[in-house]
Amino acid sequence: MANFRLILSYDGTRYRGWQRQGNTEHTIQAKVETVLSRILDQPVECQASGRTDAGVHARAQVVSFRAHTAMQPEAILKQLRQYLPDDIGAMELEPAHPRFHARLNAKEKTYVYRVRNTAQPDVFSRRFVTQIAAPLDVEAMQHAAEYLIGTHDFASFCGNPNVKKSTVRTIYAFSVARRGEEVVFTVRGNGFLMNMVRIMVGTLLEIGQGRRKETDIPSILAEKRRACAGELAPAQGLCLWEVTY
Repeated sequence: MANFRLILSYDGTRYRGWQRQGNTEHTIQAKVETVLSRILDQPVECQASGRTDAGVHARAQVVSFRAHTAMQPEAILKQLRQYLPDDIGAMELEPAHPRFHARLNAKEKTYVYRVRNTAQPDVFSRRFVTQIAAPLDVEAMQHAAEYLIGTHDFASFCGNPNVKKSTVRTIYAFSVARRGEEVVFTVRGNGFLMNMVRIMVGTLLEIGQGRRKETDIPSILAEKRRACAGELAPAQGLCLWEVTY
């Protein structure tokens, strides 16, 4: 049985996230598995580097799958590009080591969150940015983000109240920068909890608007309660940017 490594880009606007769900076929995983199963004439199950939430995008989602096939990766990739919806792009496909697993072998992930910080709307980017007209203090948000760097218990930034596994994660870098009319948040870590990036960004945005202090972050981490952190930032501004192995 051959093992493959697939890189996908997708606009998550009209999907209910990556993971297949029993009550809908409208997920990225369901679309990709359906097309691969048709191309390879056998059931195919995909493993992604991580689950993206409903409405979240990916620039380079890494997926692994196995199949009994003699088809060359180039032939499979050509058909993927032909049959996948226009908002799911098959970027690369290559043979993988027999033991490669997209989720279990991932060492780092980078997410980018974009905020359009102006009152003037941009209809062409609206599905990929969150619009905030109020001024944002980028320096305060950057200082606050630095408290999140390192190994911490991120229970306060977890959207799953029933999580059973460890909520300890390591953030290697977290930057907040103004780029023209946008404020861009870039975070790199060894893994992320459900909604973790969006809750961190939502908390930083409250700091940027003067609703919290940048020095509040240590106490939020220490409390280990979701209610202590900020609002969940909207999904459309978030993109899975890179996965490192």
